[in-house]
Amino acid sequence: MVARELADKVGGEIDEFFLPRNFNKHCTGCFTCFQTELSKCPHYKELEPLEKAVLSADLIILASPVYVYHASGQMMSFLDHFGTWWMIHRPRPEMSRKQAVAISTAAGGGMKSTVKDMADSLEMWGISKVYRLGIGVQAARPDEIPDGIKKSIHRKTDKMAGQIRENAGKQGCNRRAKMWFYLMRMAHKHFAPMEPDYGYWEERGWHGKKRPWK
Repeated sequence: MVARELADKVGGEIDEFFLPRNFNKHCTGCFTCFQTELSKCPHYKELEPLEKAVLSADLIILASPVYVYHASGQMMSFLDHFGTWWMIHRPRPEMSRKQAVAISTAAGGGMKSTVKDMADSLEMWGISKVYRLGIGVQAARPDEIPDGIKKSIHRKTDKMAGQIRENAGKQGCNRRAKMWFYLMRMAHKHFAPMEPDYGYWEERGWHGKKRPWK
């Protein structure tokens, strides 16, 4: 509900996916994506529509309720499939032109750690600006949320939608991912090359003056 409210306030075309309905595969740790590429994943046929939507979006919104102080297993299984996109491996330059939001709700607690589960991937993908929104709703169902909390949700989504529109079109990289980029670039120069990551960086000139976010 909160994610949809924010998306509507930002405006534009919306592609919406629900887990596990639209993707229900668990990463098996086969290491195929790290040794080759994501398209070789045994689940890629089911994953591809979501991958295309993520790559084409200007804004990515991930939302999960709190499950034992963390994001749902379905959300984590989805994110597990994009380990090669992390800045220390084979980041996608497209991410430098995107913004993202991690949203979590719970009756009382655990929102911060749940939001962090999702924001970890969003930031390490190299997304320019990642927003976090955790809300304690004091309810088990939307129609039970107290009016005061509903008003707070509306205020927070108003403010965040304004920030997102203000930052639309800006290109860059968040500080966390940028730090890991330079650490890995240094590692590439001082240790034996690990393929296919090293070749991916070399082909794009990242060992020289080029950067994923420029």
